Amino acid sequence: MKQQITIANTADLDRAAAEFLEKIGDRTLVAFFAPMGAGKTTFTTAICKALGVTDPVGSPTFAIVNEYMRADGDPMYHFDFYRINKLQEAVEIGLYDYLDSGFLCIMEWPENIEDLLPEETLKVYFTINPDQSRTLVWDE
Repeated sequence: MKQQITIANTADLDRAAAEFLEKIGDRTLVAFFAPMGAGKTTFTTAICKALGVTDPVGSPTFAIVNEYMRADGDPMYHFDFYRINKLQEAVEIGLYDYLDSGFLCIMEWPENIEDLLPEETLKVYFTINPDQSRTLVWDE
């Protein structure tokens, strides 16, 4: 079944993040497919806020992965695979340890490591609409 959330504007991010977390339930592997500037990091920041993360949230473009502590004490991981040129680079950062941790892993630019993604990865596609709203779509 297709799921969809539309984010009207930046003021709508908190609502959309809460709805997204409710809809994905206990899924832990989430891959955001979207063009540059679509709002992947901005939406991830809203998700972190909804989960009670108090650390500064930013794109891990150079670090590849950032770890944040949720209000419930669990870690979550935020990946940015934009700079990954070879699959082996992702493996060398310990990708499978993170993915197998059971904790939430949000991935930006997953298309650069798509062959390494486990089958249960939730693939979420962002669309920038003509009115600049964003629509997120995924298969449940």
